[in-house]
Amino acid sequence: MSKPLKLIFSGGGTGGHIFPAVAIAREFQNRFSQVEILFVGALGKMEMEKVPAEGFNIVGLPVEGLIRSTSVKNIKIIFKAISSYLKAKKIIEDFRPDAVIGTGGFASLPITIAATRLGVPVFAWEGNGFAGLTNKLLKKTAKRIFCGFDGMDFQFPYNNWIHSGNPIRQEILEKTDKNSAVEFFGLDATRPIVFVTGGSLGARSINEAVESSMEIWQKEGIQVIWQTGKNYQYTQSSTGIWVSAFLKEMHLAYSCADLVVSRSGATSVSEIMAVGVPAIFVPSPNVTDDHQTKNAEKATQYGGGILIKDTEIKSKLANQVVDMLKNNDELKNMRTQLLNHAKPKATQEIVNQILKDLNRE
Repeated sequence: MSKPLKLIFSGGGTGGHIFPAVAIAREFQNRFSQVEILFVGALGKMEMEKVPAEGFNIVGLPVEGLIRSTSVKNIKIIFKAISSYLKAKKIIEDFRPDAVIGTGGFASLPITIAATRLGVPVFAWEGNGFAGLTNKLLKKTAKRIFCGFDGMDFQFPYNNWIHSGNPIRQEILEKTDKNSAVEFFGLDATRPIVFVTGGSLGARSINEAVESSMEIWQKEGIQVIWQTGKNYQYTQSSTGIWVSAFLKEMHLAYSCADLVVSRSGATSVSEIMAVGVPAIFVPSPNVTDDHQTKNAEKATQYGGGILIKDTEIKSKLANQVVDMLKNNDELKNMRTQLLNHAKPKATQEIVNQILKDLNRE
């Protein structure tokens, strides 16, 4: 009997780093009856709550992200980084993993550096079309870097990256009957539906643009599924509109939507591609290295939607939605292009490659 597979996962700060790691970890559990998994995160960050809720053990490090401007606070942050590295080294020596898998964010840096120096294989996942700082530092030493988008040679020039796609929740991939999905939202299956989401926190610019567009859309018979986020209030005053601060049943919204209006985080773009729903992407202007614009550009280059700048969304959204929904041929072509370039089996492909590289197939 072969020894149990032992893996350390690390990545955090946002759900975009945490949940792909969870998806990959679950795939390993599904394949192996004997697998030991440990997560390593940053103390005080959301992974310390979300990961245990998913049923995994996690150890926290005092690491913090550097302030990207001259600040005396960075001196304290550097000392925390040194402390985190020493603790990460001890974690690896005690746990003795077969591999460390980093999914980005500053939380994954100490453990991946320690693993590299101790001779433990390191695998990295980069979901965006523009690499984050941690993965840039790993570009030479990682055994394999899994990328959500293609054309990443300029980011990772050492022939150790592959276009795997981004891990997607299984329920998103499971197609729901459109009539059942429409019924859930209390809408009319014979009229067009646009699904608007700015994420769990919402996006004020998108929300304001939707509210100002509502009268035009109502006249055109366009229905709306609208996830506003917790920081925006809208009083529903007519039929054909479903509004909520948070939407757990994302798969149902995708199943009945003819068009999506969304931010362009890596996970959102990958989900939209996998379900083949044409999109209007509105990149957030408040992210590091403007990586949401890079993500949206990848999807729109495939012909699966259009990009509207955050500063222009209020003036352009209403008419753009109307024009797109009236052009059935264009929408059909967008669906085809999205599905042709999607990677719905990304999680399985990532696990397959890790096992191959570890000679554990």
